[in-house]
Amino acid sequence: MAIVGLTGGIGSGKSTIARLFGELGIHWVDADNVAREVVEPGTSALEAIAGHFGSDILDANGALDRAKLRTIVFEAPEERTWLESLLHPVIREELIRQLHPADYPHPYVLLVTPLLYETDQHQLVDYSVVVDVPVEVQIERTMSRDTNTRDQVERIIAAQMPREERRDRADAIIDNNRPLADVERQVHDVHKRILVDLV
Repeated sequence: MAIVGLTGGIGSGKSTIARLFGELGIHWVDADNVAREVVEPGTSALEAIAGHFGSDILDANGALDRAKLRTIVFEAPEERTWLESLLHPVIREELIRQLHPADYPHPYVLLVTPLLYETDQHQLVDYSVVVDVPVEVQIERTMSRDTNTRDQVERIIAAQMPREERRDRADAIIDNNRPLADVERQVHDVHKRILVDLV
């Protein structure tokens, strides 16, 4: 069974595109969801994070305060490096587990991840699809969704792979700055291409 990577910058609409593939019966695993699961209360990863950053990084319920952690790591690159070295192997292991569902009838599964090319996750996939929108659209969508400031969103985008480089590495591109009907058509077309190229 093949693994198809679905990636794109923050605010590009990866989850929307993943759901459209899901409507075609394709199983998908979202790396952002897995990243949250591996730091839930009681996990060894959360224990290590609290030990490193202090208990202030936890909220009143003992869960990770993700907004506070995000602020710290984007202001201190060495802290981001430490966090990534802790979490990336744990996330990768859980992704591999979830990407192999039992009794699955389709020839490929989808790995949805914002950091496909920036991490070793690209080694897991046989084919890659980029969800693409202009940078200004990324900024507007993320600001309205996450109530982040423009400066915060721009720093997140700057930490990700440049848009053109991501496009150059893709096997297929979905333009998610189009009307929904057109986006649905693109997903169907890419699905057919994947079946031809991988099966």
